[in-house]
Amino acid sequence: MLKINDLQVNYGGISAVKGINIHVPEKSIVTLIGANGAGKSTTLRAIAGLVKAKSGEIAFQGENILGMDTIDIVAKGITLVPEGRRVFANLSVLENLKIGAYLQKDGIEEQILKVYDLFPRLKERSWQLAGTLSGGEQQMLAVGRALMAKPKLIMMDEPSLGLAPLIVNGIFDIIKEINKLGTTILLIEQNANKALKVADYGYVLETGNITMEGKGLDLLQDERVKEAYLGTSKAK
Repeated sequence: MLKINDLQVNYGGISAVKGINIHVPEKSIVTLIGANGAGKSTTLRAIAGLVKAKSGEIAFQGENILGMDTIDIVAKGITLVPEGRRVFANLSVLENLKIGAYLQKDGIEEQILKVYDLFPRLKERSWQLAGTLSGGEQQMLAVGRALMAKPKLIMMDEPSLGLAPLIVNGIFDIIKEINKLGTTILLIEQNANKALKVADYGYVLETGNITMEGKGLDLLQDERVKEAYLGTSKAK
């Protein structure tokens, strides 16, 4: 569904992404793991058209979308759940969801009901201001808002960041459920253990370069990944 070829992105005068290649098959979950500053978020922002790539190709369903405006990329079927949730704090849950559907001409109410089925808590709080929700509820809302655009590919940037362990488990259950319903997912996640367990395929990004790739469960068992990102090694 998504093929990234030799993508290079400069960010703030720094070469943040240095010619990476990533393939995201349809209906799969693909994850990018790596330390802070590795270039993960910059990659997603380049795909979404939020930062300008220096060179390379981003092909979505066979069409090069590099250089397209973000609104056109969303219309093609790609949405982003940003790091830090970024909900509209002074608007209600329902209003936030409707903003996510700003390109949709019909079926909006039906899509809202689908989001509520996935997140019953949001239905309970539909008229509550988003800024008064808990961190976990705001993350649900950010995902729900992205789903309102009826994406073919949803990108998630650190969905578990700052959440309690029990809430994190729930978020990953939702990620699996969204994928099961047919949506392709490209996931960035500091919790490498959780990410690799749900991912069909994974890439390790270090200082703008892909240093390892493979099936999620294979990377989970790799000693280099264990030592660098999972806090375990042979010595233990």
